[in-house]
Amino acid sequence: MEKFVYQFAEGSKEMKTLLGGKGANLAEMKNIGLPVPPGFIISTAASNAYNANEKKLPQPVMDEIQIHLSELERETGKQFGSNENPLLVSVRSGAPVSMPGMMDTILNLGLNDQAVRGLAKLTGDKRSSFDSYRRFIQMFGDVVFHIPAYKFEEALSAIKKKKQYTLDTELTAEDLEQLTETYQNLYIEHTGKEFPQDPYTQLKLSINAVFESWMNPRAVVYRRLHDIDPNLGTAINIQAMVFGNTGDKSGTGIAFTRNPSTGEKRVFGEFLMNAQGEDVVAGIRTPLDITSLETVMPSVYQELMTICADLETHYKDMQDIEFTIEKEKLYILQTRNGKRTTQAAVKVATSLVHEGLISKEEAILRIEPKQLDQLLHPAFDKQALESSVVLATGLPASPGAASGQIYFDANSAVSQVELGTKVILVRNETSPEDIEGMAKSEAILTAHGGMTSHAAVVARGMGKCCIAGCAEITISEKDKTLTTISGQALREGDFISLDGTSGHVYVGQIKLTEAEVSEHFHELMDWVSDVKKLTVRVNADTPSDFKTGIHFGAEGIGLCRTEHMFFQDERIRFVRQMIVSENAEERNKALAHLKMMQKEDFIQLFRIAAGRPVTIRLLDPPLHEFLPKEKKELELLAHDMGKSLRDIEKVVHELVETNPMLGHRGARLAVTYPEIYKMQAEAIMESAVSVSSEGISVFPEIMIPLIATAEELMFVKKEIKASVQDIFERERMILPYDIGTMIEIPRACMVADEIAKEAQFFSFGTNDLTQLTFGFSRDDVGKFLPSYMKNGLLKADPFATIDEGVRLLVETAIKKGRKTNPHMKMGVCGEHGGDPASVRIFHEIGLQYVSCSPFRVPIARLAAAQAVLLAPKMLEASAK
Repeated sequence: MEKFVYQFAEGSKEMKTLLGGKGANLAEMKNIGLPVPPGFIISTAASNAYNANEKKLPQPVMDEIQIHLSELERETGKQFGSNENPLLVSVRSGAPVSMPGMMDTILNLGLNDQAVRGLAKLTGDKRSSFDSYRRFIQMFGDVVFHIPAYKFEEALSAIKKKKQYTLDTELTAEDLEQLTETYQNLYIEHTGKEFPQDPYTQLKLSINAVFESWMNPRAVVYRRLHDIDPNLGTAINIQAMVFGNTGDKSGTGIAFTRNPSTGEKRVFGEFLMNAQGEDVVAGIRTPLDITSLETVMPSVYQELMTICADLETHYKDMQDIEFTIEKEKLYILQTRNGKRTTQAAVKVATSLVHEGLISKEEAILRIEPKQLDQLLHPAFDKQALESSVVLATGLPASPGAASGQIYFDANSAVSQVELGTKVILVRNETSPEDIEGMAKSEAILTAHGGMTSHAAVVARGMGKCCIAGCAEITISEKDKTLTTISGQALREGDFISLDGTSGHVYVGQIKLTEAEVSEHFHELMDWVSDVKKLTVRVNADTPSDFKTGIHFGAEGIGLCRTEHMFFQDERIRFVRQMIVSENAEERNKALAHLKMMQKEDFIQLFRIAAGRPVTIRLLDPPLHEFLPKEKKELELLAHDMGKSLRDIEKVVHELVETNPMLGHRGARLAVTYPEIYKMQAEAIMESAVSVSSEGISVFPEIMIPLIATAEELMFVKKEIKASVQDIFERERMILPYDIGTMIEIPRACMVADEIAKEAQFFSFGTNDLTQLTFGFSRDDVGKFLPSYMKNGLLKADPFATIDEGVRLLVETAIKKGRKTNPHMKMGVCGEHGGDPASVRIFHEIGLQYVSCSPFRVPIARLAAAQAVLLAPKMLEASAK
């Protein structure tokens, strides 16, 4: 017969999956001799049985609960359901993974109209008895029947106002008895029923409600944000109540064994006298600093400090402890690994290594890679944020925080920045033509697009805050207005603030705090470098991006997108002349100008690289993306080319593609216009020769994008090699270099063995590979992807974390490619290169490097190290 309920003595901290984190730790503390109120745990197996039984508790579960209630009665000397000596219990949720505040709790269960008077007589404390009863009615009504909590708070405020009280503690026993009657009337008003007097009915309904809270909206969102398996279920802890609201010798509080904001090794916490647990976090009364407890109750304080030290040593991590003092006796109600800022997490992990409690490898595993974003980007001042108004919420596409004035086009943004204005660029969506405006703005907000839209990808590359796909706003770029779904309208020049970590858009300006990287961070990353196997490169198109990447530990450039170098005003003119040229002579004239400009860029990158590999992708996007739309710019192009406006408009119209993703781009450009790639290859190698002549090592990798067939690569490569050979002969110098391809088309994966005969490296462009595998446009997924996620049709956003189907294509390409070319370099340069879950997959399937935007380099490095450390654990688990 399956067992559903466990005594604390039957559990341990290793049983979190079955007993939940809270229950497992209560069992552990009880078994090491700490003062834990007695109780038992209804396991996650019961939660799953409840769901399988059409949201009803199976009778075997209830039978076991009755047995354990009897044991609790024996242990406490009290009786559940008694009116003279009542056993009161708490019913608290406890998931296998900590989800603070996401699910529900009910305290003081077991009270009724008779038991409250029996308790008052037994304890001689009518006030605390009715205080506990009114709290129970409120929590039961809120959790079980969803009566709005504010209704009870309004009743409490009304009686305090009538009696001219400031604090809850001023309410007398008679006041609380009257308030209890008011609460019961509220219960009847909202449910149409009398408040249940039978404790067993109360218990059954409460257990059902706590199991139900596993699927409440906030819990569902929290699990999605933190990648927690929705099938885990929650345990429930039934525990004898201890009372912190029985006068000035009682109290309740929370203590962290270290400061959760800074990681400082000092107990940090708060407490209240004559209170129950929810009072500390409710904010109605101002708690006292934990150090004040030494004055109020010296012996209890010393006992608590000893327990804090013992628990941290026992768990080898910072602990978050809940405690209650009942008539000068200390009880520990919970311990768990404390939530902390990233700054604190890094400091705590490194400090625990120096204290001999954990190894360097354990420290590496203690840090959640995505958390590192908090360290690397500016953040809003917490106090200022609390008083700010959320205007709308979109996709948190690129972390960081920024305040500025709204401008709706890139040109205006650039002009305003030059006047000293801090600008937030607001667009329906961005395009490559917006690059300068994006670069000069503080942050970017778009109404459309997904997590790997143009705005998102470019912003992350720049280390710039971005919120994309903000469907709660409507943008009129013509009228220069932003309107929310509530009808609030903002105009050009109005101030907004963006939080790229949460996706929140705020009204007005919010104070910023600069990110500071500590010595503890650098020490941790040194340990990471000793462990990881994957090389981590940076996606960088500018010297600034490359320097940032190297500062964070990048080992070269994995993707330099040459098209991003073309959008400055002095360059875009020649790009456009190249595109609309009618013959090779005109085109070569424009290309000559571009070649000189590209050489300037590459020389800077090779100098910074100082021998590190630099992978340069040749021109990739469709040509029409470079062409002007405004009449003034069309007229300028016509003037530069000595052509009529009508002729230019005709060419521009002819170049517009129905489906640019599948159009005239990448290697297809080199087939039709070989002089474009010839110019770029010459610029790369002439720059390499120049920098090498300065005594600096160079290693260029020329990447040909969008290859689908081996024949394509052979054709394009032949032209490039001929140009490079001419340079070597002219300069009388030979340099090492590679020519490879970006694998981003499913067909290329399936014929990778043939392509590998011509390529010296593969770089997987997983953004486009995902688009083409799913048939999704990454710029339009915001319209339907949330519905897919909500309905469980996808486990994760495939543009954020690599999908299993795309992984299989990459694995196929790796195996086929290495079959032909065993020593071929292979890596990833798509956005997945900075996603921790994807990095672990890339390590498993045998890639040699990942490349990502500059501010994600530390994240990728940490994830790569964790992949090495977790691999033995995965093998061990699979063996079992």
